[in-house]
Amino acid sequence: MIRVLVADDHAIVCEGLSQVLSSDGDVQVVATAASGPDVFSRLRHVPVDVVLLDLSMPGMGGVEILKHLKAEWPSLPVLVFSMHPEDQYAVRCVKAGAAGYLSKSCDKKVLLDAVRRAASSGQFITPAVGECL
Repeated sequence: MIRVLVADDHAIVCEGLSQVLSSDGDVQVVATAASGPDVFSRLRHVPVDVVLLDLSMPGMGGVEILKHLKAEWPSLPVLVFSMHPEDQYAVRCVKAGAAGYLSKSCDKKVLLDAVRRAASSGQFITPAVGECL
């Protein structure tokens, strides 16, 4: 079972992602967080295999959260899941330590593949992100 923490400041998005990710049986959302401090608090109390991180979070932005996550949990794969197109933030996020960058417009299959790959090998790079890199 792949344990995922979903970090997004919209409760309905967290709920929807929980349903999508849990639909195949090998992925389970074990925690959600609505801010950077929530992410760090959850990680200190709940073991996870992958963090799915929204880029636009209140207070501390997603890139800043990502940098802090990689400093404290360097081996924890973090997938950035954002409404912003890859060409705007993907390179910055990957350079900051993200295991991958996904647009919120991606298909369910791509999201599940990304989570599985991040959990097993630590990286998921879409062709669009590969071109940006």
